[in-house]
Amino acid sequence: MNSASKESRHLSVRVDRSADAVYAYASQPENMPAWAHGLSDNIARTGGRWVAESSLLGRVVVAFTPPNGLGVLDHDVTLPSGRTLHNPVRVIADGTGSEVVFTLRRQPEMSDADFARDAATVAADLDRLKALLESDPGRPAGS
Repeated sequence: MNSASKESRHLSVRVDRSADAVYAYASQPENMPAWAHGLSDNIARTGGRWVAESSLLGRVVVAFTPPNGLGVLDHDVTLPSGRTLHNPVRVIADGTGSEVVFTLRRQPEMSDADFARDAATVAADLDRLKALLESDPGRPAGS
């Protein structure tokens, strides 16, 4: 494994909603198309698995960490090639708000431009999540 493949980038956004509210919304796979455009244009439970259609990745299978009280939103994405990518994500309490942190791992074959493009996509997804949750403070946590 070359050193470039070991590179990680932590992308985060502060959300002016409680960690519980952010976790409750972001942990629902059905909500992902509204904010996680980098992963999903749509997602559905098919044959006991979550299957997402993505304009960026194609048809992928997504396995989510079981619900938990720790703010862990990790998910594994199995690409059409069969390769599985692990994506660590955390919702961390920050006073009355929270911080969402996504750890982006550089893949061995990624160019600098590809890694930067992935980082920009994740950052846009996090910004979209923030905007959705802050635009409607009355939004039920799971909707």
